[in-house]
Amino acid sequence: MQEKPDFAAMIGSRICHDLISPIGAIGNGVELMQMDNAGSSPELALIAESVANANARIRFFRVAYGVASSDQRIAKTEVISILTDITRGARLIYAWNTPADLSRREVRLAFLLLQCLETAMAYGGRVQVDHDDDGWRMTAEAPRLKLDTLLWDAIAQHEAPADVSAGQVQFCLVPAELGRQGRKLTVEIKETTIRLSF
Repeated sequence: MQEKPDFAAMIGSRICHDLISPIGAIGNGVELMQMDNAGSSPELALIAESVANANARIRFFRVAYGVASSDQRIAKTEVISILTDITRGARLIYAWNTPADLSRREVRLAFLLLQCLETAMAYGGRVQVDHDDDGWRMTAEAPRLKLDTLLWDAIAQHEAPADVSAGQVQFCLVPAELGRQGRKLTVEIKETTIRLSF
């Protein structure tokens, strides 16, 4: 049976596709200005940093919210590049330990869960991601967690939360993606640690 089109993912892909080129062009323009003598101003450095951050976020969103067919692959090097760029200067660190070549759909689910973890780690911390023949494991450790238990309870039961803000939409997408992949999510939360496996 053919899968129904995922219109939300198509919209995500379209937005990211249309934004990546102009943001890349701005980045190129800033680089050219920096090569000039006038390019050493703090204002230009701030623009360059902001463009790099926007570019990294769009690359992350393209994987997390874009279209991912069952046969698409993504290289480990690309995933690490995306995660390195989005955490540059941030208080959150990712350690990504997976095979070299991965299913883009599986990485999509992993990225959605990373965004869920990000909401709980407002004060920074470290997330380790491991993948082998037994499946995926994520361990998030932080000095202090900021948890919305209703959201975490819902995805632990493979249900979309009833009431979310735009910044929590990933919690609604996780159960649907688990269903598409035929996976079960296990959530274990302690005082300073969240462990996820799927």
